[in-house]
Amino acid sequence: MTASNRIVLSSDHAAIQLRQAIAAHIAAHGWVVVDIGPTTPESTPYPKHGEAAARIVASGDCRFGIVLCGTGQGIMMAANKVKGIRCGVCSDTFSARMIRQHNDANMLSIGARVVGEGLALDIVDAFLTAQFEGDRHATRVEMIEALEG
Repeated sequence: MTASNRIVLSSDHAAIQLRQAIAAHIAAHGWVVVDIGPTTPESTPYPKHGEAAARIVASGDCRFGIVLCGTGQGIMMAANKVKGIRCGVCSDTFSARMIRQHNDANMLSIGARVVGEGLALDIVDAFLTAQFEGDRHATRVEMIEALEG
């Protein structure tokens, strides 16, 4: 098993059901899912879940990460605080494809209170099947990385 086929998933309490649906969907497509929870509906702070998933991606243990909260915004902000992470929140397939193609995003964030399950699965598929285009986009990604210090 290599990191190239591993994806870490995490969420807060608002997105457990959608996270589990995404986990089943991507596992059916051959990905190894590392689901780090939570598993119970008690309120839990999204920053710790975004950070935990981001650290796993940044370590190289997983190729990608998918994080979810009510809007996808807060957990994405937390994930992006981890050096080496480029996470975008998406509520449409075009954006999900473009954050991979142009920004070489290694994490995707989805708002469970923003999109339904069917669209969320399409967003995940768009993200996972898109390839980074490199070239002029690589220079821009390098500029983003330089901001990390």
